[in-house]
Amino acid sequence: MPVPMTSDEQLQQVRERINTIDAELLRLISERATCAQDVAKIKDAHGESVKYYRPEREAEILRRIKAWNPGPLDDEETARLFREIMSACLALEKPLKVGYLGPEGTFTQAATLKHFGHSVHAQPFGAIGDIFREVEAGACHYGVVPVENSTEGVVNHTLDMFMRSPLRIAGEVTLRIHHHLLSKADDLSAVRRVYSHQQSLAQCRGWLDRYLPNAERVAVSTNADAAKLAAAAEETAAVASEAAAELYALRVLVQRIEDEPGNTTRFLVIGPEDSPPSGHDKTSMLLSCRNEAGGLNRLLTPFAKQGISMTRIESRPSRQGVWDYVFFVDVCGHRQLPEVAVALAELKDVANLCKVLGSYPEAVL
Repeated sequence: MPVPMTSDEQLQQVRERINTIDAELLRLISERATCAQDVAKIKDAHGESVKYYRPEREAEILRRIKAWNPGPLDDEETARLFREIMSACLALEKPLKVGYLGPEGTFTQAATLKHFGHSVHAQPFGAIGDIFREVEAGACHYGVVPVENSTEGVVNHTLDMFMRSPLRIAGEVTLRIHHHLLSKADDLSAVRRVYSHQQSLAQCRGWLDRYLPNAERVAVSTNADAAKLAAAAEETAAVASEAAAELYALRVLVQRIEDEPGNTTRFLVIGPEDSPPSGHDKTSMLLSCRNEAGGLNRLLTPFAKQGISMTRIESRPSRQGVWDYVFFVDVCGHRQLPEVAVALAELKDVANLCKVLGSYPEAVL
């Protein structure tokens, strides 16, 4: 009878198999990178008008990878690994410069890296308006801006910027938001003041009411700014991300203090052009109508007639007249789909304003 292998021998056998797989993975990744270089050469031969970053192509690849995934890694982790491979390969073609709402350690930075991968040149800016201006000027290829939170609703500044910007929406990112209480203090009893962005404070209101009812709450421009302030004083804390804790050398006093466990923020990728169809798309637009009975109904009727599902509608003052509003609408489907194209054509006959902000792939979670 064969002598059973010892545990050390079994481990060695598995490790040798891992070494063989690693070598094959490296060979295949290098082959993919070489293909990316070949793609760059072909595109260069056709001039600067050729697009290097193709959001619809990347969305198709990630959806296919998730459909093929046999496990044991879950779909989200598998997609994240392939995103990084795609990011590194794209950087060989043409490095992308992407602006985001900074400073470092914000959730917008996390959304940027989730969507573009870590091989992108991500540049922080102090305000949403700055990101729009940099992309409009061509200093950044794309920008990433927050647009809505599942708990606290829309980010009004982002919506307002679309009213006067020529930029289009090229993609979207959804990010599960986990808020942590960060501090240099040893425990909760020492915390006298809590810094965070106003939306983050609102998303953690119930927890703060219960566990830090006497602590002053101070709203600041970003959660990363809150972490900076908390790092400068012992009796203060910040509601921010785990990345901010590492960046500013803060202790995580309590993890996941958000009131809603499904707390999610949606971000938009803005650029000079939107995206071709990917097969799973959204279209966003600005609509306005005369302030009269039935006006909004006339705006929405073309979608209903074509069987198009509307996923979001928000109103904002148009700033062109008292009680005059603009509606931000998201619908399922690309603007090139026949039914969406028909609805948009009908809208132009009944709307005072019909501005398509872009068609783009739905977020690959």
